[in-house]
Amino acid sequence: KKVAAELGLVGKPGFQMVSFHSVSKGVLGECGRRGGYMELVGFSPEVTAQLNKLASLSLCPNVVGQIMVDLMVKPPVEGDESYDLYVKERDAIFTSLKRRAKRLVESLNALEGVSCCDAEGAMYVFPRVRLSKKAVAAAQEAGKSPDTFYCLR
Repeated sequence: KKVAAELGLVGKPGFQMVSFHSVSKGVLGECGRRGGYMELVGFSPEVTAQLNKLASLSLCPNVVGQIMVDLMVKPPVEGDESYDLYVKERDAIFTSLKRRAKRLVESLNALEGVSCCDAEGAMYVFPRVRLSKKAVAAAQEAGKSPDTFYCLR
């Protein structure tokens, strides 16, 4: 949303954006905990009302999940008793994620026929696998596309 706002898109006709965030996938990274939010930008009040109604039919986080969402969107601020510990733990998490993402990309790039760009902002990387001419020929001989042949092997 920040980038869209910087580009002047928010509020322009036709611009719509949906953001989702979950406590199990963010810095808190508490797997198994249920809680999160959805933000709708640029949708009519009617569409927003229907989506909220639809979401409320099946979503009902427990109290712990609601507390975690509150902590996620309002973390400790400077001056709070827990601020220093929060910053220390948050920074350690980010440092660990960056180190592991770097190691993953280095390992993928060390493989023959594989290249991968650095992770940007998340632990997701998207390697490109280049199949050898021999592998492509084997796929054609088997009557399959090379990527299907590779995945089925």
